[in-house]
Amino acid sequence: MTLAADQRSFMPALRRFRRSHEFWLLVVVIVFCLGLGLATDSFLTLQNLFDLLTSNAFVGILAAGLLVVLVAGGIDISFTATASVAQYVALSLALSYGLGWFAIFAIAGAVGVVCGLINAIFITKLRISSIIVSIATLNIFYGLLIFFSGGKYITSLPKYFRDGVWWFEYDDAAGVPYALNLQILVLAIVFLCTWLLLNRTNVGRQIYAMGGNKDAAQRLGFQVFRLNCLVYGYLGLIAGVASLVQAQLAQSVTPTVLVGKELDVLAAVVLGGASLAGGVGTVLGTILGVALLAILQNGLVLVGVSSYWSQLFVGLIILVAVSITAWSERRRRQSKAIN
Repeated sequence: MTLAADQRSFMPALRRFRRSHEFWLLVVVIVFCLGLGLATDSFLTLQNLFDLLTSNAFVGILAAGLLVVLVAGGIDISFTATASVAQYVALSLALSYGLGWFAIFAIAGAVGVVCGLINAIFITKLRISSIIVSIATLNIFYGLLIFFSGGKYITSLPKYFRDGVWWFEYDDAAGVPYALNLQILVLAIVFLCTWLLLNRTNVGRQIYAMGGNKDAAQRLGFQVFRLNCLVYGYLGLIAGVASLVQAQLAQSVTPTVLVGKELDVLAAVVLGGASLAGGVGTVLGTILGVALLAILQNGLVLVGVSSYWSQLFVGLIILVAVSITAWSERRRRQSKAIN
């Protein structure tokens, strides 16, 4: 009886998944992997997949934070400047006072939360468009960082930070080492926390409801200001964490290196099915969006395609994905209107 009941509940869920954006995105990812695997022997190798996951962890972590903001009906492109400020402040203090892992993550996260709350206050209290506020704060945060740092690099990092995390080490037949590193560990934790926030908490349901219809959410008594503080503060926190992950991978802190990557992050989240209008988006879709962009960029390089063409292909795929999402949404609205 239990098995039959499980089958009855599983089949409708499977049918819904087959009609979802995530299913077709998964199909595209698999097709690209198979195609690139046939085109070049170096793509479907453990070393390339490990490098792919590690090098794209920064974008993936930020994408998880941005997803929450987009679901809430907002948009924020200042997170790269937030990450730059958090990274520089945390590691400068670590060098000056001999701080450990917990302290630098706490400082970077706190700096990120403060930057996120600044955005939330201007957006909610002054009723300014979120895109306008985030463009302004992107330039303000970045400008202040360059002014006070003088654009100087930090290349002498604490030894424990340079060494990073290297758990469950494994050497393949060629002697190449693999392990659960800091990038992969933080990426998995952030995606898990974001999934729990959006799908297993009452706050997550309120975030979806606010993104779907802000006016209705206010009439129902939702605390819009508190929710905005939460989502923008959460993105700021994630930006602070991601900045340390990137610094450990790069083995240095460069104030100018992160700003400019915001469109890659936004593209991955939108490609994953999140709507710029709010109320729509999943963690699985975001993971697949990040994966597709990473696979496409990496695969094109391996088959010898110029990086200029790589940007063209990425842009075309994003345009197609957004168009399909908009077309599906219009069909859904038309169906509701008819019914």
